[in-house]
Amino acid sequence: GMHMRKKLLTLVVGIFCTVMLASCGNKKSTEGNIDGRGLKAVLSMSDASDLFRKNLGDAALEAAAASGMELTLEDAAGSMQKQMNDIKNAKDVDVIICALCDSKTAQAMETNANGIPIVFINSCPEDDYLKANKYVYVGSNEEVAGQLQAEYILDKYASKDTINVAILKGEKRHSATKGRTAAVKYTLAESGKNINYVFDDYADWSTDKAKEVFDIFSNTGQQIDCVLCNNDNMALGAIEGAKQKNIDLSQMLVLGVDATDGGVAAVEAGDMACTIFQSAKGQGKAAVKAAITLAKDGDIASLEGGEENSKYLWVPFESVTAENVGNYK
Repeated sequence: GMHMRKKLLTLVVGIFCTVMLASCGNKKSTEGNIDGRGLKAVLSMSDASDLFRKNLGDAALEAAAASGMELTLEDAAGSMQKQMNDIKNAKDVDVIICALCDSKTAQAMETNANGIPIVFINSCPEDDYLKANKYVYVGSNEEVAGQLQAEYILDKYASKDTINVAILKGEKRHSATKGRTAAVKYTLAESGKNINYVFDDYADWSTDKAKEVFDIFSNTGQQIDCVLCNNDNMALGAIEGAKQKNIDLSQMLVLGVDATDGGVAAVEAGDMACTIFQSAKGQGKAAVKAAITLAKDGDIASLEGGEENSKYLWVPFESVTAENVGNYK
């Protein structure tokens, strides 16, 4: 419940960009003020060729058009220097939406924005560089993805006292790796069950690497009830390895995060037990809503998903399972 989630977030505070989820009990306005007529904004995208970021950008442009706000996309194509210049040149806009090429450059971008408010998306700056209703972050809270994976497992194995878990992690330094993994472990520990970590290693988001790593640990012959992966690519690698060894995927549940096309197809085929959907469309719409709110001197905390500190706006993750996979195709 909520109490546990708050404790969880307090525990992993500082792991990356989060403070605390706004309490679910708050009556937030669902719409907020989304009349953007007369406003101008620029969307500085780190790399618009990446599929998730392209979808995020498209959704923002669509939401801006619907609101009447004039939004121009500038693609930095991975160059911090170009991003710096794009933001420096955005002089006549009311607000900037920015997917940072490098999350460490938030302060430099704020300096270059010269007083114009910024809505950061996709890559989260350090909390210190966010400022209430001035420099804010809109995204999905990575810890919740890990929590949803753990809750799925606890539900499926409710009758077991001991659960044997393998974990495949993304790149070591990535905030999503840390946030997702910590939340999985915390939520499992909170259950009071005996959680036996049979295996816990990095596979760097890669399908091939995950298969390699899976082959190594499945050769030890230890009982594994589930393989919790920080993303779908790694889950697909584990599934490939399991199929080669004729392991029954209803007895060893494999879970991913991202709801990529491959992940969703694997859930539909019954190979992947669960993946976690992060809504690019939802994030794009929320970013525009936040941008209009900042441009009009409004309060982020008044929006649905807005934190009381007015620095974060969270867009929920969603569990994709055999029951609801049809909605995600």
